[in-house]
Amino acid sequence: MSHLSVEELEKVAEAYEQLLVPALFEQWADRLADAAEIQPGERVLDVACGTGTLTRTVASRVGESGAVSGVDINPGMLAVARRHSPGVDWREASAEALPYDENQFDAVVSQFGLMLFSNPYTALREMKRVLKPGGHLAVAVFGSLDELPAYSIMASIFERLIDPGIANALRLPFSMGNADQLALLLYEAEIRDPVIVTHEGTAHFDSIRDMVLADVRGWFPFAGIELGESAIETVVREANKELAPFQNSHGGLEFKLPVHLITATKA
Repeated sequence: MSHLSVEELEKVAEAYEQLLVPALFEQWADRLADAAEIQPGERVLDVACGTGTLTRTVASRVGESGAVSGVDINPGMLAVARRHSPGVDWREASAEALPYDENQFDAVVSQFGLMLFSNPYTALREMKRVLKPGGHLAVAVFGSLDELPAYSIMASIFERLIDPGIANALRLPFSMGNADQLALLLYEAEIRDPVIVTHEGTAHFDSIRDMVLADVRGWFPFAGIELGESAIETVVREANKELAPFQNSHGGLEFKLPVHLITATKA
């Protein structure tokens, strides 16, 4: 976690909610809820819930007879999530030490968090621990950077023009794109008989500048990275040239978004 205050973290989380959620994340919430076979009346946990995109979808599925909990290590994310859905049990905790007893939940879901955990193995073990026998696990991770040329280009721009460390921060969310390595991690974490299915979504930003700002304002500060205006403008100028092939007729940016969806049932 970065050195930012809670108020500063909340400001970054608001940028994340406005710039990244509609562009990348929102489209997957229903797919994960379907994959976890969530039913009315169930108790469900969302791990690394962020601003609550998936959590809110899950809450609508379980209804008033069910219960939903959202866990995130980032207090800024949780502050934004609480404003949207005060009725959810939001808790600040790490995925590697979930604040629940074992066999508590009918389903555990996690959307685009596994790649960012300090110990993904321990996090998966924890998700399995809190699941009831017969409970469903559904986890989404992005495909590899090889399949996402727009982000590969952006990482290259940051590496060439600003700093290799920033490029690595941009590459991190795509670090679990190899399905074979993912399967090995699941095996080591004793997630039995997992199914990994690759789905294809569409990333959509209103402009190339919006794609740049989504990371600069809504992701990098969480990693302790702050960019000045001149650096941002340098990146945007280069991105305008190199990402032009991904622009639609309205100036928006669209490209394929491969996602691995992992499902498993606890024995």
